[in-house]
Amino acid sequence: MTDARSHRRHERLPRTAKVIAAFTVVFFCLPFIGLLWRTPWTRLLDVFGDSTTRDALWLSMRTSITAAVISVFLGVPLAWTLASIPFRGRNIVRSLCLISMVLPPVVGGISLLFSLGRSGLFGRYLDDWFGFRFTFSSWGVVVAQVFVALPFLVLTVEGALRQADPRFTEAARSLGANSWYAFCRVTLPSIRSALIAGT
Repeated sequence: MTDARSHRRHERLPRTAKVIAAFTVVFFCLPFIGLLWRTPWTRLLDVFGDSTTRDALWLSMRTSITAAVISVFLGVPLAWTLASIPFRGRNIVRSLCLISMVLPPVVGGISLLFSLGRSGLFGRYLDDWFGFRFTFSSWGVVVAQVFVALPFLVLTVEGALRQADPRFTEAARSLGANSWYAFCRVTLPSIRSALIAGT
């Protein structure tokens, strides 16, 4: 039955849509084709064997994992709040959280420098009071990655929470579980796919 429905939808799809879809796939593949073409395959082992390359890879992995953990820690409670509590100004808060999604990367980077840079609005106090320097540091990379990744996680998790069946959480609450326990043990496992996709 499902195969028959899929076949009918495939037949109704206009040829123009198929051509555009194929062009889009090629468009996405072009950068990777160019990257593979310019890769020095004969010197690849030497490049990965270099200590500078290994340090760069380790730094990228470390900052990415740290940014993912921070994004989950900050984004999940925010998505839970936006999905569950109809407070005034919720749309404004959601717009503020998602604003970095529509900003060009250069504008986002400049805004972070203006606010957290060494001579930025808040960066000078972070440097004087806590010794934290945003620019030219691994923590600066983490903050920039969180600034970019957090909106995607909030949007994905909020959508999943809105579609989740609330009866399971209500059943856990009726059995004596508090809000956090029910959320962590019942709600989060049900949206783990969205959580993984958001990070």
